[in-house]
Amino acid sequence: MTAVVLDRFGGVDQLSSRRIPLPGFGDDDVLIRVEFAGVGSWDAEERRGEFDGAFGVASTFPYVLGWDAAGTVAAVGRNVTRFNVGDRVYAATMPVSRGGFYAEYGVVEAEFVARVPDRMPTEQAGLLAWDALTALSGLELLGLRPDETLMVFGASGGIGHLAVQLARHRGIRVLAVASGDDGVALARRLGADEAIDGRREDVLAAAFKFAPGGLDAALVTAGGETAERSLRAIRNSGRIAWPNGVLPVPVTSPGATVSHYDGDRSRTATDRLNAIIEAGSLAVHVARTFPLARAVDAHRALEDHYVGKMALRVGPEAP
Repeated sequence: MTAVVLDRFGGVDQLSSRRIPLPGFGDDDVLIRVEFAGVGSWDAEERRGEFDGAFGVASTFPYVLGWDAAGTVAAVGRNVTRFNVGDRVYAATMPVSRGGFYAEYGVVEAEFVARVPDRMPTEQAGLLAWDALTALSGLELLGLRPDETLMVFGASGGIGHLAVQLARHRGIRVLAVASGDDGVALARRLGADEAIDGRREDVLAAAFKFAPGGLDAALVTAGGETAERSLRAIRNSGRIAWPNGVLPVPVTSPGATVSHYDGDRSRTATDRLNAIIEAGSLAVHVARTFPLARAVDAHRALEDHYVGKMALRVGPEAP
């Protein structure tokens, strides 16, 4: 199969396209013919080697990036009964140790594969899994009731713009802290009750205007000094959800409890996510789409300002 691979960790120039063997395929696996793969902000960190050894598994080369994708089922293992060849599916994987989705085919355990709801385009589904499941897990951890208040910090990013929609689906009042005029506009379009530019506006002042007695909770999807300072707006009895991998972590402890967590990518979680999608309440904002052969350009674009998430078109129709 054709894949974009790393033969060593480093800069964008280490990404190259070539033919490699199909990944190993077991009885509990699904082989997916990839049509679209997500390009996450963390892909650049992984490319540089910052995840090397992080999952207790030695990195091997050629190394294929790509944590989420959508396409069609090409084959199933003998123990897999939920999927048939040709089904349209999306999946979340971990590139260590069988490779990711910057490739024509990817192998994932059936537990972490889900059907694409009819109303969702395959391109959007290709960017969905990790970001939406991380947002959903964070909201479930916070356990907010309708009309309680939530600050989504990083609300125009991959996780954040989905968190805004999932929170509004639950009836939660959302203050979105986004980036740039386009990020603010996106957050408002997706249903945020209030949206501000965290790079130009006083987040604390906006938060206390939105919730004079303090916010009930925060979901932090982008770290840094502004994010840390903004947590002072959370009531001491409130809650803060901080996904593992969002850096830098707070240097000082806010008054509210901070819970660091991982996104749940199990079948139970994707079933809950699909029910929300089928209700018509979720859309993925695709920032830009690149053909697989231009993965280097996609990684360069990660360094620029954008909202939503980048995509790779992997299918044979790619220009």
